[in-house]
Amino acid sequence: MNTWTKQILLCAVLALAAPLQPHAGFTLKALSRESQACVDCHKKESAALYNQWGASKHFRANVGCYECHMALTNEPDAYVHYGQTISTIVTPKDCGRCHEQEVGEFNASHHAKAGRILGSLDNVLAEVVEGNHGFKTASFPKGVSAAAVNGCWQCHGVEVKIMANGKPDPASWPNTGIGRINPDGSEGSCAACHSRHEFSAAQARTPDTCGKCHMGPDHPQIEIYNESKHGIAYRANVDKMKLDNSKWIVGEDYSAAPTCATCHMSATRNQKVTHDVGLRISWNNRPEISVRPEISDAKLNLATKDIPWQTRRTNMVDICLNCHNPVFVDGFYQQYDGLIELYHDKFAKPGLALYQAAKPLLKPVQFSNPIDFTWYEIWHHEGRRARHGVSMMGPDYTHWHGTYEVAKHFYSKYIPELEELVEKNKASADPARKQAAEKLEKLVEETLNHSDHAWYLNKMSPEEKAQRDQQRQEFQKRYSK
Repeated sequence: MNTWTKQILLCAVLALAAPLQPHAGFTLKALSRESQACVDCHKKESAALYNQWGASKHFRANVGCYECHMALTNEPDAYVHYGQTISTIVTPKDCGRCHEQEVGEFNASHHAKAGRILGSLDNVLAEVVEGNHGFKTASFPKGVSAAAVNGCWQCHGVEVKIMANGKPDPASWPNTGIGRINPDGSEGSCAACHSRHEFSAAQARTPDTCGKCHMGPDHPQIEIYNESKHGIAYRANVDKMKLDNSKWIVGEDYSAAPTCATCHMSATRNQKVTHDVGLRISWNNRPEISVRPEISDAKLNLATKDIPWQTRRTNMVDICLNCHNPVFVDGFYQQYDGLIELYHDKFAKPGLALYQAAKPLLKPVQFSNPIDFTWYEIWHHEGRRARHGVSMMGPDYTHWHGTYEVAKHFYSKYIPELEELVEKNKASADPARKQAAEKLEKLVEETLNHSDHAWYLNKMSPEEKAQRDQQRQEFQKRYSK
């Protein structure tokens, strides 16, 4: 798509519609002829869309249907609709004609790259393990998994395919995945957070908007938020949040509670609004072993790879200090880092090393072995829940849904499954399998004899055992009848 040509076209439409008000950006005195024609029809045929647009700032600025949906004839998704060349899909590149800064920040974020998960281990589950090739369309004649189409793709986004008639293929549309790959080559969907056609900032600021995707067994941020003191305060004081305030600066316009947007995107007295949600986080808790965000940014070749985690933490501390004192904030971060260190040292690092050592003894296809699911859920579900739980001060998710589940399955499933692999293969006639089994057996023994796991072998140190016995006796005495 020739963006410059489209920009000239937009300017021409605006100029023909009405002169701009001085210093008013793209505010017009009247709708363009093209948008007025759209409105005259959609007011009758799509009343809900018309009403949503009528409640938007676009309406008050006389920015209408055509200004957003206009297309050039050579665009892949362009088609003629009642004499106007338009496209169904409004992309960040389209929004960026007016909202240049916001789109630039979004493009630099992990959100915009979420569609790149396609082909990952996560996606293999939906495409292969859960799915088949039964959903066939014009753009997917060999078929695609309906589980992926209706699951992964709806949050992460997918490449939108365009059929010969210029309409989007039903396997890839409708889709407002945050990392959607658009026909014009842009990545992302502004409508993932700013729902069509009202594009409400207030709605984007509510936790439930983020909770559409940030929920469930592997990243339950909305559930964690709801159980946290932050979520409790929000629900108790939602009428004091001033969510529709244009400025919406924490500590200045509201102080009753923070939302996801408060901490990750919205303005403070020292920071501007940002659409890059990674600029205030100091751990990326997605992988088996958490990494600093600049490391994951570098893998995606984002410019933010040069922003160290210490700077990002300082950005977040600036948010926290609007409601909490420095001692409180420092204590929280020490607790957070302590949990990450515990998870890494006790479970993630040794667990990953054991899984790698077990691979020569496994069937080669991922998820064809029970232990594949066991290890995947330990880090991808339970380990993430623990890490996300502590990052948002959700104790139940940190412990009962997190570290408890990690420990339970590490000791009751993972270790026994590894030991079973050893027993099945250490007498193998295949020298390679025999050697791999012996190597795995040694690593299991070394892992369990570490001080972190010695209790499992009844090798707890006498000092610690005595301390545990004393505490148990005190507990029983305190609560005995």
